[in-house]
Amino acid sequence: MSGYVDPTEQLVTEILVRDIRRSVDFYTRLGFELLRDGGDFVELTWEDHRLFLAEPSAFHEVGDADVAAPPRFPLANVRVMVPNVDDCWRRVNEIGARIVVPIADRYYGLRDFTVADPDGFGVRFASTLDAR
Repeated sequence: MSGYVDPTEQLVTEILVRDIRRSVDFYTRLGFELLRDGGDFVELTWEDHRLFLAEPSAFHEVGDADVAAPPRFPLANVRVMVPNVDDCWRRVNEIGARIVVPIADRYYGLRDFTVADPDGFGVRFASTLDAR
């Protein structure tokens, strides 16, 4: 079955954020690239895959959209596969990201860890164990 659109345009996550500048800074420091800046809506990329960030003001039809306080543990996360997760681990420690799951080798064949963005959404970096 052929896809309707390129696979990198499917299942794109959009995260509602309280302060888009702070969030863009966080994600670009992690290694994401800024593709498009629409003010209260931005598109980030990682290897041609997109991640959207939006402030409540981006939803013009919804007058009272609000962002809840960050949860203690992310309700969801996006996984980013990288060749050397230990390099990413050093980076997140250097920038002071909030670590919610420390780095370790996992039973499911990955070495990974999870950090929370400023609004509590999780970003999990992982490498396959056989790649080490």
